[in-house]
Amino acid sequence: MRREVLYVLTIAIGLLVSAKYAEWPVNIWCISVFSLIFWKTDRKERIEMLAVLAFATPMELFFSEVWLIYEYQRDLMPLFVPVGHYFLFDLGRRVAKHLPVGSPIYLILFLVPFVVYMAVIGIDTSAVILLFLTLGFVHYGPEPRLYASMVWLALFMELWGTYLGNWAWAPEVPYTIFTAWNPPLLVGAFYCFGDLLVNLSVAKFQGQPIAEVNHDVLG
Repeated sequence: MRREVLYVLTIAIGLLVSAKYAEWPVNIWCISVFSLIFWKTDRKERIEMLAVLAFATPMELFFSEVWLIYEYQRDLMPLFVPVGHYFLFDLGRRVAKHLPVGSPIYLILFLVPFVVYMAVIGIDTSAVILLFLTLGFVHYGPEPRLYASMVWLALFMELWGTYLGNWAWAPEVPYTIFTAWNPPLLVGAFYCFGDLLVNLSVAKFQGQPIAEVNHDVLG
């Protein structure tokens, strides 16, 4: 089975099973898939996988348990979430390979009318800030196609997860003046930031400039 299909089915069915039945079978499946990939792949991807876990786990705990910008269905973060971040990351870069080089900015600008509308009616003012962050990643970051693909993949995944009730975003962002849709329209900005951290870490461990690592991934 192609990894892209495996990832999509795992995320879609896994969230459904977790929301409607129980987390433990999804935890077992996702950790097993992650472990199998880790065992069979090369050193570079293993570093990527560990880097995703190293960043995604504390970030998830901070956002859900400290900042409280969203809450999980059963309070604590499910064990499948950190490894699920790797599935989405790898899916994103595989999709990114097929995007035209000049397309990322247009894929983000397509969302601008929705951002403006939601900000004007007041249900997602945070989207304005997240939009500028995303545009910054796409314009200045080393992997524009990856960031553009992650914005859309993350939105689809978040829409599915919130629809099922796996988690819910707070309508008012704690400690700020902003509101947020459930999920925030530009939630992909968080994923773009995490992906940037992962790629910088891989470049550091590989002893390569970030541009060379990106060429290996998306070239």
